[in-house]
Amino acid sequence: MTFSLSDVRDATPGVANVAHLNNAGSALPPTVVVDTMVDFLRREAAIGGYEAKAEALDRLEAVYGSIGALIGVPGENVAVVENATRAWDMAVYGFPFKRGDRVLTGRSEYASNVIALLQLRDRHGIEIVLIGDDETGQISLEQLESELEVGAAMVALTHVATSGGLVNPAQEVGQLCRRYDTCFVLDACQSVGQVPIDVASLGCDVLSATGRKFLRGPRGTGFLYVATEWIERIEPPLLDLHAATWTSDTTYSIEPSAKRFENWETNFAGKLGLGAAAEYAIGLGVDETWQRAQQLGAQLRDALSDMAGVAVHDKGKVKGAIVTFSVEGVDAHELHATLQTAGVNTSVSVPEYARFDTGARNLGTLMRASPHYYNTEDELGRLLEVVQSAAG
Repeated sequence: MTFSLSDVRDATPGVANVAHLNNAGSALPPTVVVDTMVDFLRREAAIGGYEAKAEALDRLEAVYGSIGALIGVPGENVAVVENATRAWDMAVYGFPFKRGDRVLTGRSEYASNVIALLQLRDRHGIEIVLIGDDETGQISLEQLESELEVGAAMVALTHVATSGGLVNPAQEVGQLCRRYDTCFVLDACQSVGQVPIDVASLGCDVLSATGRKFLRGPRGTGFLYVATEWIERIEPPLLDLHAATWTSDTTYSIEPSAKRFENWETNFAGKLGLGAAAEYAIGLGVDETWQRAQQLGAQLRDALSDMAGVAVHDKGKVKGAIVTFSVEGVDAHELHATLQTAGVNTSVSVPEYARFDTGARNLGTLMRASPHYYNTEDELGRLLEVVQSAAG
């Protein structure tokens, strides 16, 4: 570990209050993110919102470069929006589907994405094809290639599952999509800030992500990457005077960069905070923080697996820092409340969040603990102590 854990914790005031093992929900932000946002809000209060934005224009524009550097893309291919779901929606709802087009997706796909695809199925007559898991629990590359040979307009894949620890083989999926000239849409909501992301290596054409999770940015922020060759081919489903220009009484022209997927009014303090979070992650080194987060996830997974009456439900060849488990005879919501009373933050994962996966595995409501690089082994121990007591 090349970064200093003590320095990171000193820069994270929240660790003094709670053992925060809910980073897959919303991570504790570092001080630089909070200060960046608060300073801008104070400036808005002092001189006015429009004026504060004008004063910070260069810093706001720099956010695109920071996000681009984090995932290895030019800033002009990045749009900053209000959350990861809206980022994904702007690209997928704007995709030029034709009746009969096939969209391939995996069992780990998140509920919001599947609901959108179902609506697009009803609206445009597309077909949703579910790709099964291989023996490790990740998306089956063999079945995926077989379906790509048949033909597909899009592969929509969740990189890191919301439950189950799975890190899907996005790079291999990207290689297959290139081979079969298929648009690859990657939901990186749980991976950006946790897993090192290099878009060129992954080969995705579209990537959506949030600020609030492992990136440790503010809530209400997200971003979208769209490859240059797809920017002109995907027309945003919603336009305003930021995304387009009214050129005559009867015509308009759409913004040529990825900013066509944004809208005029936005949370400028949050945008600056998102940029600060990206710079902070780059400064620490996501390769290094990923190793630490993955190590903590493995330690927690192993310790829970050794407890009588506790079942761990993670799958995949590569597993990250999201750990899901259940305790025999103990309601997950009640255990969550008990942990919270003990000063340990976790979350509850209900089957409806990922029905393709939970239905196939006959899983009910699960506990979800998600450490990050700034957590300690002692904090894991606090969770384990409560779980052990609940398990009897």
